[in-house]
Amino acid sequence: MSIELKRVYDPASKSDGYRILVDRLWPRGLTEESASVDLWLRRIAPTTELRKWYGHDVEKWPEFQKRYEEELSGHAELLDLVLDIERHRKIVTILFGAKDAEHNEANVVLTALGRRTKGDMHD
Repeated sequence: MSIELKRVYDPASKSDGYRILVDRLWPRGLTEESASVDLWLRRIAPTTELRKWYGHDVEKWPEFQKRYEEELSGHAELLDLVLDIERHRKIVTILFGAKDAEHNEANVVLTALGRRTKGDMHD
């Protein structure tokens, strides 16, 4: 699978391929042009309630992952859309706005996509 993760505030590169933003809120201080986002897939982002509960508190990360994966299981069509784009475009970069590159929703999305390609996730 050629899906990468990148912070939306980092400069765009041709090697990013098709760029998909998975945040519910548009990144502060960025214009559409400067963000170079091909698709803003905000419906795949964590719900507002889950996002606020988590509040980027690393101690809540394991529970956040569990809860968000449950939410993602209800968005099979959006996960399949990302995988379909990857099949056609060959390279996809999932963009996120969080400062923490390890503890953010994009990592959970990437894990869910990996499971989906292995057939571990069910509709």
